[in-house]
Amino acid sequence: MTATSSTHAGPVPVAVPDTVRFRAACPDCRERFELTAGALRLAIGASRRTTFYSFTCPVCGSAVRKPAGERIIELLSGGGVRTLRLHTALR
Repeated sequence: MTATSSTHAGPVPVAVPDTVRFRAACPDCRERFELTAGALRLAIGASRRTTFYSFTCPVCGSAVRKPAGERIIELLSGGGVRTLRLHTALR
């Protein structure tokens, strides 16, 4: 989540405490755990297929990618997860 300022050219990041944690599960090893915002990445694309969050399982080391709907996007971005906005190529 960001706030804008009339004296600043871009969005101003909102401070999020390090204590914010997100529950996650690994589809490979089936372990459940909590991750900090820094351990997650959120990608927002033009479609459901290109909108997802990802992390590395702290138990087995697998790269995990899961779809992100509107509620997940809201929770992760509001919790300080770094977000990448994907752009489509011009036709």
